[in-house]
Amino acid sequence: MAHRCELPPPPALASLERPALFLDFDGTLVEIADEPDAIEVAGDLAAFLAELAERYEGAVAIVTGRARADIERHLGCVPVCLAGSHGAAIFAADGTAIGDPASAIPAAAKDEMRAFADAQSLLFEDKPHGAGLHYRARPEMVDACVAFAGDLAESHDLVVKRGKQVIELVARGADKGTAVARLLREDAFAGTTPVFLGDDITDEDGFAACARAGGFGILVGGARDTAARHCLDGVKEVRQWLTK
Repeated sequence: MAHRCELPPPPALASLERPALFLDFDGTLVEIADEPDAIEVAGDLAAFLAELAERYEGAVAIVTGRARADIERHLGCVPVCLAGSHGAAIFAADGTAIGDPASAIPAAAKDEMRAFADAQSLLFEDKPHGAGLHYRARPEMVDACVAFAGDLAESHDLVVKRGKQVIELVARGADKGTAVARLLREDAFAGTTPVFLGDDITDEDGFAACARAGGFGILVGGARDTAARHCLDGVKEVRQWLTK
């Protein structure tokens, strides 16, 4: 059973002085689905994000575990910054790369993860800078998946990222906190109050990075130990807060 978050709600967005918005995608802008391709994206979400970017003078970014091409497949080319693959690849609103992307994980690591997924009837997700193992259909496999991913990461010098019924492998140095810190060096984000909205464990790095820069995190969904200062109950409440 889900529990309501016990943190206080965030202050009105309009009350913040020069806010910068860092937005997770799944579980924050769209509801989580059983499989990554099964999400339902509101027909006006892309236009809404473009309006936010205009209102806050470009200080809006999607920070997600999904790759850029995946986000664009669902939203089209939205004029906001994008940190994809947990910050492994960062792009300005016009699509130009910011900094050097993290290294792609070795093909051998992907092959091993794909073979494990096939053998255990799990969903393997291939990404340009990583790979994911989804166990939503087999939640009893969580411990086996964690152990397998940990061993695989150690043998290939990678990092494990745990999400909601998914485990991912990425290169070292790729996380949402690093992505926030890098974007804050861009002109559009200079002097802003950074606010990170996210629902997943991987968003904790983003919450912490915003706090270090004088802003805060907003946890979306049920209560847990978190670096976020405020909370919203779900995707609907996120949209309402961003509208006000």
